[in-house]
Amino acid sequence: MNRLSRRGLAAASALLPVAALIGQAHAQSSGTESALDRVQRTKTLRISALPGAAPYFAKDLASGTWKGACVEMAADIAKVFDAKVEYVEGTYASSVLDLQSNKVDLAFALNPTPARALAINFTHSFITHPFGCIAKAGFSPKTWDDLNKPEIRIACDVGSLHEVAARRYCPKAQITALKTPDEATLFFQSGRADAFILAAMLGLSALAKNPSMGRYELLSGPVVALPSNFGVRREADTRFVEVINAWIDFNRGTGQVREYLLDGLALNGVTRDMLPAGLTF
Repeated sequence: MNRLSRRGLAAASALLPVAALIGQAHAQSSGTESALDRVQRTKTLRISALPGAAPYFAKDLASGTWKGACVEMAADIAKVFDAKVEYVEGTYASSVLDLQSNKVDLAFALNPTPARALAINFTHSFITHPFGCIAKAGFSPKTWDDLNKPEIRIACDVGSLHEVAARRYCPKAQITALKTPDEATLFFQSGRADAFILAAMLGLSALAKNPSMGRYELLSGPVVALPSNFGVRREADTRFVEVINAWIDFNRGTGQVREYLLDGLALNGVTRDMLPAGLTF
């Protein structure tokens, strides 16, 4: 079976007259132009860009240029449509609102929670993101049970999936949930916690900035790993999300998504030899 090339994807998106008519009819009836029609008309792919969200996004404050894994992915996706990328600065929370209000076409690195699914649609997952912790020097937990002890002190950021995992699998531990990830980092660095719960990408990036914090450990028993997807606006015309799904499946299958992520981690000083054994994307 022949694999779709990027040029083939672009041709497929341009040569679908029946789907195009359906999309145009929907746009006329709803008064809203479909995402695919808008991108092809304006030759612009609008994405939600998140400052400080490395390895996915990093903004150079002096030049205003963007780098990161999702920046590279967006540039390659834009080529499918023969378009350029337009950055709309925001946060993870505002990404959902910006999709709903048609300010952006794509939002990256979102966990498809049921609450979010009420508001927006999701693509296929581009990675499955495992959870673990940064452990203090001399402490090497391998399982959640190693943390689930009354004498173990755990730090996490409040309201996050890190806190959800900590309270679900370590109810016997002393859990302190701080307002922001930065506050949780400082709390852990001050020696007031034995472990800092973080998803792998965030944990490795934090540790690369300050190796003295300890060591990143993936946790098992069970393995906690959540899909990370792209968010798209909910609409009746499915052509746009179908093209994006084809891009994800093709690039994940060829290993290119992994390369984007490793290059993004390198921006934070995470080298390939720092990756824990068993970490897959």
